[in-house]
Amino acid sequence: MSQLTSKDLLPKIVLPALDKDVFEMRAIKNAFLTLLVWAIGILASIPLFSVIYMLIVEGGARLDYEALTAIPPAGFEMGGGFGNAIIGTLIMVFIASALSIPIGIMAAIYLSILEPHSKVATISRFLAKVLTGFPSILAGVFVYAVIVITTGTYSAWAGGVALAVLMLPTVTLAAEEAMRQVPQKMKDAAFGMGCTRTQVIFNVVLPTGLPGILTGVILAVAGAAGESAPLLFTALFSNYYMGELAEPTASLSILIYNFSGMPFENQIELAWSASLVLVLLVLFFNILARVVGRSKFRE
Repeated sequence: MSQLTSKDLLPKIVLPALDKDVFEMRAIKNAFLTLLVWAIGILASIPLFSVIYMLIVEGGARLDYEALTAIPPAGFEMGGGFGNAIIGTLIMVFIASALSIPIGIMAAIYLSILEPHSKVATISRFLAKVLTGFPSILAGVFVYAVIVITTGTYSAWAGGVALAVLMLPTVTLAAEEAMRQVPQKMKDAAFGMGCTRTQVIFNVVLPTGLPGILTGVILAVAGAAGESAPLLFTALFSNYYMGELAEPTASLSILIYNFSGMPFENQIELAWSASLVLVLLVLFFNILARVVGRSKFRE
């Protein structure tokens, strides 16, 4: 007679089959909803890819070295380009970034760390959220009344300030949220080691929240690069390269607006090419923001 083991005395457990049944109701629902999400995603991407395709076909044919470096043609002149508009756009976005990013980050530090529950913080946070939906043309009108009328001239400075007004709420709210996501344990550990509040902010909070802050900054820069309404009241336009900041300055968005309504084929082709450059510029900043945002979650 064979000897029984403890393994033989244990009750046998019959496990259910783990094979997927494609006709099960949950599987059918899952497949249907998956296909529905893919269909909606493809449908939503059609306008984007159709615009990019149209810009590549219409604007890519005229996109060459001359178009990227020359100044706009006048009237019936052939050739020319929009190099001055590219430089003007980059300079005004740089001015806007230099003004809005430091102020936005300092405001975020106050809202998220220094006095997050004070009345000033509550009101400032509310105003920042209101400004995110602020019509861009009103920012141009405001800067026109404050700077253009005061100085007596349209200028790159005025255009940069108008773009900074639009960038500021985005930078502030994104930086505040990024700083709020820094674990409280890290702050408490730094305070426990004897760090001052300033040291905690600059050595713990800002480095840890940097990917989220950069994401907000890049998105704000991308939005500012494509703005046109504020620049109509502040920078206006110029057919020449900028000699100094206190003079009318060309930009890609205004050049597209001006050239698209002209009866000259040459200017219309340049408008298509400038649109392609502007879209690629904005698309680059948006992709960069996604890459930076993903690095945040990997860490």
